[in-house]
Amino acid sequence: MVGAAAVALSLVGSAYLVLAGLQVRRFRSATAQPGGDFPPVTVLKPLCGADPGLEQALATVVAQDYPGRVQVIFGLQDAGDPALAVVRRLQRDHPKADLAVVVDSRMHGSNRKISNLINMMAVAQGEILVLADSDIFVTPDYLRRVVAPLADPEVGVVTCAYTGRPLAGPWSELAAMQISYQFLPSIAVGLSLGLAHPCMGSTIALRREVLQEIGGFAAFKDLLADDYAIGEAVRRSGRRGLVSDLLVAHGCAEASGQELLAHELRWARTIRGIDPAGFFGSVVTHAVVWGLIATALLGGGAVALATLTLALIVRLWMTWQVAKVSGAAPWRWWLMPGRDILSFAIFLGSFFVRVVEWRGARFRVDPRGGLTGV
Repeated sequence: MVGAAAVALSLVGSAYLVLAGLQVRRFRSATAQPGGDFPPVTVLKPLCGADPGLEQALATVVAQDYPGRVQVIFGLQDAGDPALAVVRRLQRDHPKADLAVVVDSRMHGSNRKISNLINMMAVAQGEILVLADSDIFVTPDYLRRVVAPLADPEVGVVTCAYTGRPLAGPWSELAAMQISYQFLPSIAVGLSLGLAHPCMGSTIALRREVLQEIGGFAAFKDLLADDYAIGEAVRRSGRRGLVSDLLVAHGCAEASGQELLAHELRWARTIRGIDPAGFFGSVVTHAVVWGLIATALLGGGAVALATLTLALIVRLWMTWQVAKVSGAAPWRWWLMPGRDILSFAIFLGSFFVRVVEWRGARFRVDPRGGLTGV
């Protein structure tokens, strides 16, 4: 009976993969440039450490074709942070750009990124605020695309889905595969079914008055999933959250298996805290793993082998769809089964995680997603 259940779960997972492959097409790049007004924008970039690719990622934000005024603020909490040297080079290489630096060690809560943002807001001037993680790579039309929807007063926040971009060898490639071929499809399916209301750290664009109305960044100073909480607060204010059709890229810099596991366990624990029911339901998305389990339990019977073969074919087809949409470089298809097994192990492991690592610090996570230093 367990083998039969594994067959059923694998078949459901294969159906999910077909739906995911169809729905990721929603992220195809638009051909028309949005017009209209171009209000002043402040881009907030909280920094901590100089990971591989940091300078290239930050340079993509500096090189925007946005017609309005753009201020970029880089925030650090330590004057000895190697990211500061990266920012100084950007200032030297782009003397006409409005690039500000805030170095302020003050902590306002357990969440270091939010404390950094609170410190940075002292010099923010733009009517529109665009918060984006330091490891995000964007296209030159990025600001045009994420700012334009905010002209509608009913839209309170705009966010972007993202793919993975490996920067540091094989472990970072596995991390990028997880983002591109598991996380992104899940977002596409969730949006298509009306089950997902994401707000992601890859991009959070909102009007200054909206941020003030929801309590400013200080309202999220002790939360692990600060990005999701910001989106939820905006929705509670009566405004809509919008996921742009523009894909950005998350630079993956994991240099070891330990870094990969620590990052993905924290990520899985965050998602489980945000949506416990949805996270538990995602067990059916592991079609290949369930196919392998069915094959092992049923002694390699014809039904189990056919189920596994179907799961592998559909999985590779869905991966190809994501690669077409994102313009990603050719991927190593032979790594996919191993990546799927690792993802399933991370899924199971997240139910036993009580302490997470974040930028070298350890935190205990309560059931509501609150952070307490360990």
